[in-house]
Amino acid sequence: MSLFLEAVVEDGYTTYNITSAGYGLMIAIIIALMLVACYFTNSDNKVKISSRQLVFSAMCMALAMVTSMIKIFHMPMGGSVTLFSMFFITFIGYLYGPRTGLTAAFAYGCLQLIIDPYIVSIPQLICDYILAFGIMGISGFLAGKKYGLLTGYFAGIFGRFVFSVLSGVIFFADYAPEGMNPVVYSVAYNGAYIGAEAILTMIVIAVPAVHSALNIIKNLANEPTLRTKPKLV
Repeated sequence: MSLFLEAVVEDGYTTYNITSAGYGLMIAIIIALMLVACYFTNSDNKVKISSRQLVFSAMCMALAMVTSMIKIFHMPMGGSVTLFSMFFITFIGYLYGPRTGLTAAFAYGCLQLIIDPYIVSIPQLICDYILAFGIMGISGFLAGKKYGLLTGYFAGIFGRFVFSVLSGVIFFADYAPEGMNPVVYSVAYNGAYIGAEAILTMIVIAVPAVHSALNIIKNLANEPTLRTKPKLV
């Protein structure tokens, strides 16, 4: 662990900082995920992921990173209501389905780990970053369904909520007030900021004009690229 993580003891609690080798590993994982995504097929199972898909996915991830830094409200022990950052990750699944959605969401979890890490153990790292953010890609399973934009977003953030609650119960139970059940505390704590952002986001994307604009973006993101065959001389 010392190669990738460096222990820091403060007030009797041990946390870990990512070393230079650890940052290198995270970047390598992100690049590997993107390369693997290049071999995924589209919904027609005929064409590998296109450059258009990579560009739109990268744009969504960039928007998610930027908006995650705009915190409307910050919780005292981690977690915050951001400017709709979770939506942009679930939107990738809505655009391109579960394969690309899950790949991008896992990569985003690695990015969050690089930008804003809080690590107490390897299992907690996996739960809070790789799984909690990666699960948001399940929005892609509802992409073709009625109300897929809203239901996909809800499924994605509910998945994040579940892993965040598990992390709170397993790794941060000591933070629960004396006499309070850690499960109740974790549900209330994580539900406060995830639920608040979810409600605000679902209200915004339910507005007809916003919903129509997002569907236009989906059509542009999936517009087939015209290809011409080379002429034989």
